[in-house]
Amino acid sequence: MKIITRDVPPRAAWTLEQSGIHPLLARLFAARGIASPDELDDALGRLLPPESLTGARQAAVALADAMAAGQRLCVVADYDCDGATACATALRGLRLLGAAHVDYLVPDRVVDGYGLTASIARRVRERGADVLITVDNGIASIEGVRAARALGLEVIVTDHHLPAQQDGQTVLPQDCIIVNPNQPGCGFASKSMAGVGVMFYVLLALRAELRSRGHFDAATQPRIDTLLPLVALGTVADVVKLDANNRRLVSQGLRRVRAGAMPPGMAALFAVAGRQPAAATSFDFGFALGPRLNAAGRLADMTLGIECLCTDDPARADELARTLDGINRERKVIEGDMREMAMEIAESMFDESDTPPPAVVVFDPDFHEGVVGIVASRLKDRLHRPTFVFAVSGAEGKEHELKGSGRSIPGFHLRDALDLVAKRHPGVLLRFGGHAMAAGCTVDADHIDTFEAALQQVAHEWLDAATLQRRIEADGTLDPAFRRPETVDTLHAVVWGQGFAPPVFCEEVQVVSQRLVGEKHLALKLKHQGEPVDGIWFGHTDPLPDRVKIAFRLDADEWQGQRRVRFLVEAAEV
Repeated sequence: MKIITRDVPPRAAWTLEQSGIHPLLARLFAARGIASPDELDDALGRLLPPESLTGARQAAVALADAMAAGQRLCVVADYDCDGATACATALRGLRLLGAAHVDYLVPDRVVDGYGLTASIARRVRERGADVLITVDNGIASIEGVRAARALGLEVIVTDHHLPAQQDGQTVLPQDCIIVNPNQPGCGFASKSMAGVGVMFYVLLALRAELRSRGHFDAATQPRIDTLLPLVALGTVADVVKLDANNRRLVSQGLRRVRAGAMPPGMAALFAVAGRQPAAATSFDFGFALGPRLNAAGRLADMTLGIECLCTDDPARADELARTLDGINRERKVIEGDMREMAMEIAESMFDESDTPPPAVVVFDPDFHEGVVGIVASRLKDRLHRPTFVFAVSGAEGKEHELKGSGRSIPGFHLRDALDLVAKRHPGVLLRFGGHAMAAGCTVDADHIDTFEAALQQVAHEWLDAATLQRRIEADGTLDPAFRRPETVDTLHAVVWGQGFAPPVFCEEVQVVSQRLVGEKHLALKLKHQGEPVDGIWFGHTDPLPDRVKIAFRLDADEWQGQRRVRFLVEAAEV
């Protein structure tokens, strides 16, 4: 492990501090590329305008026309937290804006696979829909869109994933409206919006269109900012980059959650997770609410999650949240067993120096398809290698197919790697798609060894020793004056996440004593710049030397009515 200290542009830090920003925050913000206080303004008026998102106005006109004609709308969702929140945002938003007939359909992860397929299009048509709206999917559904159009459905694709590639050329669904910041020619400044953010922007454009048609004016228009808690949850849970626009969306959503203004289902999820909405942070979205919603899509049916987010009945919301909590507990058990087995398989690939290969591909016939992604993420974190985990497809008639989910490390664009594998080995990849850091693919069971060798060859070509060394970026030393619970509160009030990393400090400390707690965590008594402080390293059991350089986050716990700072250790250079 190498701990790297971030550079802090002194002029930017000085400018921020002079504007009244907390000195520690000024330093942290400057290290993350913030040069002006204006970049931290999270006012709704600072959001990028909807008209700059290609296709948003066209979608708004089509939806307004459909609503005026009394046509039936059907939202085709995805089965992760982003897809669930995007669907709930669409349903709540369209109804709020006056749509009388809005339905939704959730594909089955096992039966339907990813995206809009011909079978899903048929089911939408059978429900009597006239307009099909995808959320968090559809950009790569060339055949699915074609099938939907052949059935007479108008199609609006709202998505944020990268388009499909064929022979080195971008391929888009035809004869439909596409709203996606990552489609060719779109000048929208935020390419990192989650699917729920894209749908929210469509609703902003629809409201503007309805306003221009005289349905309401600026004073009487529906308050769709009430949807921002859902937008914030999906944005954080999908681990998209928190650029300035996404930070504004999340910040505005958190502000409403802390004030208690959120759907009953979100309040119920906070309750079953044992978290307090009044003190909510982006971590609650990513590590408490998000996993409980994702568990439904992994092991059961995301309909449960969408119903939880859509109901206005607190009792029903509580019932659904408890069900989701139970499914998440089951997911943890399955994931734990799979993770241990996957790690054993991965370790069998290590060379004589106990070093893993440049990319890791793991498969076992007993793996559960619904949790391959999260297990891949755990292995990637442990091994610091691009990692794919595969399971046998549960779809009827496709038992010969293996469905894999991959997670990557900085410097290795996973989707581009899959594209190169597909070009070098035609026919090995039946389907693939995704992003730089996360992707999915399907291979024939007979070709899994070929895929493994091909991915490792790409990793060997693209990754050097420096990239393969595990490293953590830190923010330098912590002034003892900031080692206070009030500092923890100040830090927690900020929206941190992917691309806007939470603060991690680093320096050498003295280890006074250490002991194992719960058989898997290291509890520490430390001296930080000569003063005592408690520390804990979750999931770590190896003892530390008497003096050691650590990377740590600040936290506060309560003991006998007193709040005390403690260090949450993230890494150590030994």
